[in-house]
Amino acid sequence: MSTALVTGPTSGIGQGFARRLASDGYDLVLVARDEERLERLSGELRAGGIEVEVVAADLGNREQLAAVENRLRDPDRPVEVLVNNAGFSINQRFVDGDVDAEQSLIDVMVTPVMRLSSAAVGGMVGRGSGSVINVSSVASFLPFSTYSAAKAWVTSFTQGLATELDGTGVRALALCPGFVRTEFHERADIDMDRSDDRWWLEVDVVVQQAMDDLRRGKVISVPGWPYRALVAGTHVVPRDVLRRAERLRRSRISRGAAQRAR
Repeated sequence: MSTALVTGPTSGIGQGFARRLASDGYDLVLVARDEERLERLSGELRAGGIEVEVVAADLGNREQLAAVENRLRDPDRPVEVLVNNAGFSINQRFVDGDVDAEQSLIDVMVTPVMRLSSAAVGGMVGRGSGSVINVSSVASFLPFSTYSAAKAWVTSFTQGLATELDGTGVRALALCPGFVRTEFHERADIDMDRSDDRWWLEVDVVVQQAMDDLRRGKVISVPGWPYRALVAGTHVVPRDVLRRAERLRRSRISRGAAQRAR
């Protein structure tokens, strides 16, 4: 039976991938900081008859990250699918925000994607099969924040990786969703109450789109036609216009917060 390794599987998109891959018959290696939630999820998945290995690790810690790299390189326990999903957002402006928080975001969302992909693809290429799914974001196409910049790196890196892997039997996919109904925004203390329901996606829809696009050989997967239209627009709309739109959006959020505080 093949094995898949998923980072950040305790909730949201990562958990969606873990459940989908389990239902497809993969044994799993689940990597996250929250060992209690990992054990709870692994118990549920083991009940379905698959093997689940739990690795409690903070990917922002280089030593703990190295342990996950070593697991991916283990020739006796090959990993066929790698899902780099771990990440978070921070609700602050860069100019007057906490730079250590910004650094932590980079340490979790950029460095592990590079190092875990490197650890995985060597064995995959040697076997002539395998897949790397890097969870990016529609934000990667927009000039907004450190989060957008980190996700832009993930998207660009995945495109370059896919080019290098062409003809090897190994595939790389950047999944670029928009708003997804998960704990993500709540954990970042981002108020989404005023957002239009039409922009929200369900986890299962996002995962299904990724798996379909991976099978079709696509490199970029953007779930939902509104987001596909948005991404297409970013290729023709000048960046200055996008920046002005973001300033307007932030201004509206600030006014709304001030009115609610009265």
